[in-house]
Amino acid sequence: MAYDHNLAARVREYLSEIDELQVEEKAMFGGLAFMINKKMCINIGDDMLMCRFDPTLTKELSTRPGYLPMIMKGKEYKGYCYVESAGYKNKKDFEFWIKLCLDYNDTAKSSKKKSAKRK
Repeated sequence: MAYDHNLAARVREYLSEIDELQVEEKAMFGGLAFMINKKMCINIGDDMLMCRFDPTLTKELSTRPGYLPMIMKGKEYKGYCYVESAGYKNKKDFEFWIKLCLDYNDTAKSSKKKSAKRK
């Protein structure tokens, strides 16, 4: 699992300062996901953030430095994006993206649990 350990430490430190969060770290999407209250909130990759946000904000967010749409298997995932280091390098921008993800986390739906296969 390849991810930027320094970036993960920044996210971990920021989240640790918010008492009411239930944080779990989990290997996901080839990186490290921060699950907040049992929902995927933000993910760390090689040198990018993968953010989960309110899909109605996509157009507005797409103009921010470092923003890249999340495309997997040719499909763009609404409400998800990648953010290159230019978009989160300074503290203000970093906090913007983390707060954006946390704000949406309360209303985001939990992913469906896969049921165990029966034999």
